[in-house]
Amino acid sequence: MNKVERQHQILKLIRDGEVHTQDQLAQMLKGRGIEATQVTLSRDVRELQLVKTAAGYAELGRGAPGFLSMAREFMTSAVAAQNLVVIRTSPGHAMSLAIALDSEQSSQALGTIAGDDTIFVAMADAAQATEFAGELQRAVFSS
Repeated sequence: MNKVERQHQILKLIRDGEVHTQDQLAQMLKGRGIEATQVTLSRDVRELQLVKTAAGYAELGRGAPGFLSMAREFMTSAVAAQNLVVIRTSPGHAMSLAIALDSEQSSQALGTIAGDDTIFVAMADAAQATEFAGELQRAVFSS
């Protein structure tokens, strides 16, 4: 099975029901006769711009919550460090939050790097990083 067909099946699975983990996704694909490694699934999730929500994976822009909504649900802190903002999330949600931030048209972020529970957001300078971290903290924790 080629990449396009595998990704098509992934989209069908997340549209038809709740898929919460890549392991669950791998098992569901295996049930359809498709073998995929964790590395392959991670790449597919990133390329398809899937975000992890409380209800499972969702397509960004297709009923998926926006960055701020996701930040309110999954962000635990945001701290400026020079021209970077270090955002901590609950485990397993950094990538989805980074994808949502990258897709925001109004974001001043130059780019993001995400791990499991940490995102580094590159800003143009330290002042922008401090401002963004403060705005994010207020928006997430003041509501």
